[in-house]
Amino acid sequence: MAEETAPMGPAEQAELARLRGRVAELEAASGPARHRGRSFLAVVLIVIGCVLAPLGIVASWAADEVGDTDRYVDTVGPLASNPDTQKAVAGRATDAIMQRIDLQSLLSEVDTNDRPLVEKSLGKLGDSLESAVRSFVQDKAQAVVASDAFENIWEQTNRKAHSALDKALTGSGGGAVKLEGGDTVTLDLGPVVDQVKQRLVDSGLTVAGKIPEVHTDYTLVTNENIGKVKTYMRLLQVMGNWLPIIALVLVAGGVLLAVRRRRALVTAALAAAVSCGLLAIGLRVFRVIYLDRLPASVSQDAAAAVYDTMTHFLFTMVRMVVALGVVVAIAAWLTGRGKRAGLVRGLWISGIDGARLTADRAGFRTGPVGPFVRRHRKWIVAALIVLALLVYLLWSYPTGWVVVGIALSLLFLLAVVEFVGAEDDAGGGSPGAPPSAPTAV
Repeated sequence: MAEETAPMGPAEQAELARLRGRVAELEAASGPARHRGRSFLAVVLIVIGCVLAPLGIVASWAADEVGDTDRYVDTVGPLASNPDTQKAVAGRATDAIMQRIDLQSLLSEVDTNDRPLVEKSLGKLGDSLESAVRSFVQDKAQAVVASDAFENIWEQTNRKAHSALDKALTGSGGGAVKLEGGDTVTLDLGPVVDQVKQRLVDSGLTVAGKIPEVHTDYTLVTNENIGKVKTYMRLLQVMGNWLPIIALVLVAGGVLLAVRRRRALVTAALAAAVSCGLLAIGLRVFRVIYLDRLPASVSQDAAAAVYDTMTHFLFTMVRMVVALGVVVAIAAWLTGRGKRAGLVRGLWISGIDGARLTADRAGFRTGPVGPFVRRHRKWIVAALIVLALLVYLLWSYPTGWVVVGIALSLLFLLAVVEFVGAEDDAGGGSPGAPPSAPTAV
């Protein structure tokens, strides 16, 4: 038999009480300090991650637009059918041809047999010969840019010169794109001019065929500060898709390090959404400034079309991240222990239980499926969440609506699991019984 411990005397009990009090004081002194240190580091990581989030979007955009030729061509392709772009290109082609036409000397060189065709094409010109010829050339140029041939030329030219964006943002690259004066990116429209010349010849103005090869430029990007910007953009381009991953890791580390992780997740998700929203606002403000500082010779409407087309994918990514941040914040809040979150979950489960009770009374039975879902509900829910994440990660270029669609689809599937896994009324469930407390996922 084990020897019984002798009872402690008053002095020993007092010493034990003193030691326990001292331990409590030390824990009280060290606990908050340790928590403050963890909380401070968590805040720093989350803030840095949220600051890097919009930069990561820009880096990913730069890497995709510059490094992927097909992606770049798909981006600028719609510009070929944009009326403002067509008007600007037709104007540039007309100016290039008119600068190389000496009307009097060229008309005097026309063969006698061809002269009736020329006069028929131009009409009675009188003193407005140059104006009439310009109008004639402008009509042919407009017909070229409105044709399928121009779309093919535009696609082929941009495919060969897909380094245009790289030129604008980093100063590297080659091909048909030139960087003039350190602040302007232009695209050679020589093939368009050749098409216009051929149209003129086919229409009877055979003298246009004697015009030598013409190279004229169409401005894609112009900015007096592009020399300063390209240094930073080159760095972002090199970072590419690594910067978004770094931002995500920092935010995740901050959330895991936080004392109240769920609250930190909600805050981090909303902060990332806000920072990316500020990027969208900045792009809109820069658009106004950019267009306001364009030279008078550059078409405002065409430049706006180019800017909007170039930044379309960037805005798509911004909206996607904002939607994802809001969805994650709502999901984290709803699965918490807050009173309002519990009320929402209670309403959700009560609604599903009410629908199931109605189905039971109508004779609906789940058979062996119901018990199976009840036994493995947690695993099924976890599998659905993983499936939703995989769909999002494997989606080539998810948009904000894709994120919302995935979230709503997951919500619907969770409702189906809750509906099928509810107790059958015939299987022992009592009608009108209050629903059990929801379990946070």
